[in-house]
Amino acid sequence: MKRSFLSLAVISVVSSCSFSALADGPEVYGRLDFSITHSDNGSTTQNKKSGTVIENNFSKLGLKGSEQLTNDIELLYKMEVQVHSATDNDDVFTPRNTYLGIKSNLGTALVGRNDTVFKTSKGKAETFALTNAAYNRMIAGQVRRGDGFTYYSPKVFGAFNVNATYLMDDNYEDNDETQYALSLVAGDKKLKKTNYYLSAAYNTVGGVDAYRAVAQVKVAQLKLAGLFQNTQSQSYSDKEGDSYFLAAVYNLNGVNLKAEYGKDKAGFGKYFKNSAASSNDYKQATDVDIDSLVVGADYKLSKTTTVYAHYAKYSGEYRVANAGPVIKLADDNVASISIRYDF
Repeated sequence: MKRSFLSLAVISVVSSCSFSALADGPEVYGRLDFSITHSDNGSTTQNKKSGTVIENNFSKLGLKGSEQLTNDIELLYKMEVQVHSATDNDDVFTPRNTYLGIKSNLGTALVGRNDTVFKTSKGKAETFALTNAAYNRMIAGQVRRGDGFTYYSPKVFGAFNVNATYLMDDNYEDNDETQYALSLVAGDKKLKKTNYYLSAAYNTVGGVDAYRAVAQVKVAQLKLAGLFQNTQSQSYSDKEGDSYFLAAVYNLNGVNLKAEYGKDKAGFGKYFKNSAASSNDYKQATDVDIDSLVVGADYKLSKTTTVYAHYAKYSGEYRVANAGPVIKLADDNVASISIRYDF
């Protein structure tokens, strides 16, 4: 009853705000994103269901804005939730980035829930983000966390930014590790201001130690991207390995033709977690060898509406604690047709 009342209250507040009234103040925004997907075994779908299903690809509702406190200091705020109203889910909303912050000549500092700077270090290299072929199907580190601080520096020497995430220890009493992430980025992730983007990042959040390097480059209508990551479990020292992605996007008369190949030898992604024979196998996996191949395309029908489709294939194998036979994972073939509306 309380959850339903809260959900109705949030919807009422947002719906009572007209866009014209918010033109000089807070901005209400959102997204509806749905797919019709066929999957052999559901190891990568949003709802973990196989067969032909409807997927909700992180539809969301939010409010964001800023206020000038002084000539040099600006207050920033954002409240965002994921919306499940169209799906068979008892939770109407789940939390997304929600924070309060200050922006000045010294950089931007935020407090609350936010994507870690390790996650955002990927830039736009993740070719099939927010779908059943996203990076987290293969690798760890793609997380957002609450009860933390995020800092984004101004340009250092006019060339790069240094960013950090720190989670408050006493809010995470069950975790023995100090949880933080660091990143260094150069260039423009959208490849508009510059034709390149580079980043390096380190992470101790979410039970893993990881580091990664990312590169993007644009040549005429072709965009190329690559990510390398090493990941190690903080609980099982034998569970570690390297992963990488190589991707290309070519704009052909407004249609983005996309392809991405991934290789994972660490075993922290959702495909492996959902396909391993047991939770113990997932925790202590060694000799992991997983491949993914995704091809697809997207096209903007208008400024607000995009249609897209992709096909993904996952396969792999592993052993447990460096012992026993090699165990083959069930292949998953996934095909999706989708539509996205932003407002």
